[in-house]
Amino acid sequence: QVQLVESGGGLVQPGGSLRLSCAASGFDLEHFLIGWFRQAPGKEREWISCIYSDDGTTYYPGSMKGQFTTSINNAKNTAFLQMNSLDPEDTAVYRCGAVMRPTFTHWGPCGDYDAMDYWGKGTLVTVSS
Repeated sequence: QVQLVESGGGLVQPGGSLRLSCAASGFDLEHFLIGWFRQAPGKEREWISCIYSDDGTTYYPGSMKGQFTTSINNAKNTAFLQMNSLDPEDTAVYRCGAVMRPTFTHWGPCGDYDAMDYWGKGTLVTVSS
């Protein structure tokens, strides 16, 4: 079965950190852009980051720089999102998506929700004291 599965969400206190995982099964993440998104209740979906599996290069939209770090372990077919200095405003469902790009040209498809080939179901992150 082809799928992405997120894990690592949960309850964390303000100022804390979490590391989310996005594990691919049924397909290889080689030649994929892997994006992380989040959506809080009543808010617009936000694009957090992107990583290109072939060389590990990363991209963060301006508002997301500094707080989030994405990485990938190709041997484990898993991408990660490290989140630091969490604030209650970071409470949301976090999802990963993957879109195939055998040749990298630009980051655009990674931020295009409708361009994704595969999606995970999401993991809830709650930041609260």
